[in-house]
Amino acid sequence: MSAVVGEIADALAARLQARSATVGIIGLGYVGLPLAAAAARAGFATLGFDIDPRKPEQLNRGASYIDAVPSAELARLVAERRFHATDDFARLAECDVVAICVPTPLTRQREPDLSYVEATVRTVALTLRPGQLVVLESTTYPGTTREVVKPLLEAGGLRSGRDFFLGFSPEREDPGNADFATRQIPKVVAGEGPEAARAVEAFYGAVVDRVVPVSTLDTAEAVKITENVFRAVNIALVNELKMVFDQMGIDVWEVIDAAKTKPFGYMPFYPGPGLGGHCIPIDPFYLTWKSREFDMPTRFIELAGEINLAMPRYVIGRLEQALDAHAGKALGQARVLVVGLAYKKNVADVRESPTFKLMELLEKRGAAVSFHDPHVQEIPPTREHARFAGRRSTPLAGESLAGFDAVLISTDHDAVDYALIAAAGPVVVDTRNALGRRGLVGPHIVKA
Repeated sequence: MSAVVGEIADALAARLQARSATVGIIGLGYVGLPLAAAAARAGFATLGFDIDPRKPEQLNRGASYIDAVPSAELARLVAERRFHATDDFARLAECDVVAICVPTPLTRQREPDLSYVEATVRTVALTLRPGQLVVLESTTYPGTTREVVKPLLEAGGLRSGRDFFLGFSPEREDPGNADFATRQIPKVVAGEGPEAARAVEAFYGAVVDRVVPVSTLDTAEAVKITENVFRAVNIALVNELKMVFDQMGIDVWEVIDAAKTKPFGYMPFYPGPGLGGHCIPIDPFYLTWKSREFDMPTRFIELAGEINLAMPRYVIGRLEQALDAHAGKALGQARVLVVGLAYKKNVADVRESPTFKLMELLEKRGAAVSFHDPHVQEIPPTREHARFAGRRSTPLAGESLAGFDAVLISTDHDAVDYALIAAAGPVVVDTRNALGRRGLVGPHIVKA
């Protein structure tokens, strides 16, 4: 390490320690906004960047659109000039730390789509200056930061480890989980080289309670992939058990509730209508794609993916059987109310929600479909399901339920009147055991 690099690193470390550094967060969604709020709370002047100009305008009014950052707290951070949002990316030049929190979706061929990361990094490169720390937080395959981010940043002549510092720290947000705020979730961090590692640890160490350093950027990327593969595989396992036990006349939810009383060697996972959210349905396929470069098939992961992707069709099959058995009606002639659009309970997050697939399959079969979700009053625009945008939630009432032939519970929000559904729904197909957990049973209630 040259004396000049040491001086640059020392200057950044001093600013981080004194909280005089300016932090820039790119992407003000479910990951970026909580991180920006945490950085501002920690004492850093924080700039939030988003390409959607409506988001900065709303945030600068102190109005949050994410539950993890209450509007009252956001308004205080804005009033104290500790947080400001903008769509002017030229202001990245003001930042000592730049954290990239943009989506990493899949293409229609289920291959990694790094277009958001690449476009963002090219934007960062336009204002990159000596002494800056750039950290990727977006979940991706091992090697992305070295192979994709680094060359794009270095294209202008500056060099990682000499002029600027490069790091990776995977996001670990869990929307709707009130037990773990951003500060309380341990942060895995890595930097390219010792000075970058020191800078990444110093920044996140000021923002969260515990930092977990690992040896390389690739290792940090692999940590996040491993966490999400673990969940995807175990969810696939209980989804398969659900189908097997159903044929045996066994309630898989009763089995899981009994099994989890074992105080060691077992961790409960629960079946559902398919995978949703920003991580679990996507990230395992990033590893599967990357592994082909090394001629290493990921049979276990791919099998889990096949099972989870098949769940919506299984649910529709169960609904079709229930309509025939209890209402004597064909699916193509049925009016179906789907309860729960968000991908998980008690949040408004619809990213990759399996409910979209259920609605598509139902409408393809000719059914008339409506939805009810206490957290989603209107379906927002989405890349994969644009045709549903603008549809509004149907109020849940006895008279409205009477107009449907079946109710399909896809997401088990707490703020739903399940007793009303059990009483007024002619046929109810429950993919989450929402009724069973509340002791609501009946011949017209079918678990799927």
